[in-house]
Amino acid sequence: MMTSHRINIKKDIDHPILKKLPEEVRKEIVQRAEYKTVVAGSMVCRQGDPGDSFFMIKSGTVRIYRKTEENIETELAILGPGGSFGEMALLTGAPRAANVTVVEDAELASLSKEQFDKILKNYPVVALTLIKQMASWLIDNDQIIEREHSRQYKPPRLSVFDFVIIIILSGLCGLIFNQSNPGGIKLFPKINLNVNISTIAPAVAINELKKGTTRFVDTMPSNFYDQEHISGAFNIPMSVFDIMYMMGLSDVDKSQKIIVYGRTVSRLYDVQLANKLYLRGHKNIQVLEGGLPLWKKKGYPIEP
Repeated sequence: MMTSHRINIKKDIDHPILKKLPEEVRKEIVQRAEYKTVVAGSMVCRQGDPGDSFFMIKSGTVRIYRKTEENIETELAILGPGGSFGEMALLTGAPRAANVTVVEDAELASLSKEQFDKILKNYPVVALTLIKQMASWLIDNDQIIEREHSRQYKPPRLSVFDFVIIIILSGLCGLIFNQSNPGGIKLFPKINLNVNISTIAPAVAINELKKGTTRFVDTMPSNFYDQEHISGAFNIPMSVFDIMYMMGLSDVDKSQKIIVYGRTVSRLYDVQLANKLYLRGHKNIQVLEGGLPLWKKKGYPIEP
């Protein structure tokens, strides 16, 4: 049972999500929020319950976990001040996906579904911020669940001899296939840039940034984007392309110039996303040569 009491409303709530929002948005959220103190051991949300509130943690600690029908628990996160939970159920309309219990007495600020929906309607930037955070959480949760599944159902260990035999047989199969197939098969498939999309050197792109008429699109996962990105760039991670495109670029003039950048050691996010934008009708697209690493090496402006 949740124990709570009203407290004085402060000028602001020290929460990462709110820090990115305009002052008038923060003030409205602070005015609409309810503040509760919850004692350790209390259950705040139960898995499967309707999602009717969004919570921000002002102090204390909560534990988020899932439980299967066989009572096997998978811990998803331990959150402290600055953390939040409950937004996924409100945004998707699905039931609560996990249990939330209080580990240390916690002070929570909450918004009802009605209040939450009204703020999203009036301030779409809130939805954009939450969706980016949710995408990062979904990736983290999937990795946690995969590790837990592997731990519970760990297959028998292979001997060194078995491993060597598998490698040799795999190599032989690959050689035979390549010999019989004129095109062969590449170990690392290459993603080709559409022939109608050109590249642009950083020295030229910096002039486009100064003019302010070109849209820069960062294709990296949101956690990379939050660490550093080209000043004024809009973030569209590949994992949530359809949602982010609808919220940020669907209404943009298709003739406006767009410079796409990304690139990591293992993934060419920029090439993939540039091809997707071209298929959506954007014909004036360029890919930044060398991506963010070369841009930084040139000493051009980045945020934060």
